[in-house]
Amino acid sequence: MSDDWLWGWHAVTAALANPAREPADRLLATADRARELTARFGRNPALEIVETGVISHNLPGGAVHQGLALQIAMLDSVALEEFDAKPGAVILMLDQVTDPQNVGAILRSAAAFGASGVILQDRHAPKLTGALAKAAAGAVDQIPTSHVVNLSRALETLADLGWRAVGLDGSAPQTLEQALDGAPTVLVLGSEGDGLRRLVAEHCDALGKIPMPGGFESLNVSAAAAVALYEASRTRA
Repeated sequence: MSDDWLWGWHAVTAALANPAREPADRLLATADRARELTARFGRNPALEIVETGVISHNLPGGAVHQGLALQIAMLDSVALEEFDAKPGAVILMLDQVTDPQNVGAILRSAAAFGASGVILQDRHAPKLTGALAKAAAGAVDQIPTSHVVNLSRALETLADLGWRAVGLDGSAPQTLEQALDGAPTVLVLGSEGDGLRRLVAEHCDALGKIPMPGGFESLNVSAAAAVALYEASRTRA
């Protein structure tokens, strides 16, 4: 079993529709799903019509594959210079957010709110496959992603390119609404346990918090990302 599989209807069809993808290594589908794929994309030479159990056998236990699984090369990382620092543009940066479900949900929100991309750290981010891609519901192929070695240095590069970094911090003196100004913005989110690391926070131009009058100290990081993206979309509206 390898970890370069995608499964589920949205994840697989988004990958097949993405011209930036390499040809598939294997495409496993039940007979019904094979007919749907062929009607939509034409005949794929990698297509294998198999029983549900064969698909499950190639995937981790419990994978909800909906009769589809795709083995395909990973997408290339986007260079930071490719992000267009235009007014109102937003990039998400994830500081050691490692849970695949959370990262997948964040990618989905980023695509839904029209973010320019998502930046992940090379060594502390899950692969954009499997359960993550399933949770992203096709957003892996809809939102550009950049993998960098060092987030602090990446923020320095982005600053030189015209981006302003705003970190989410529950103890910040101002709200996220107050921290946003409509400039090209990198929204920096930390892990659920530790939040932003000190050096990453120090490289942010401003810190902002999400007001929570209900009394909770923090939100799940994927929920916080959705709120932050919505707030940023209001700023550029």
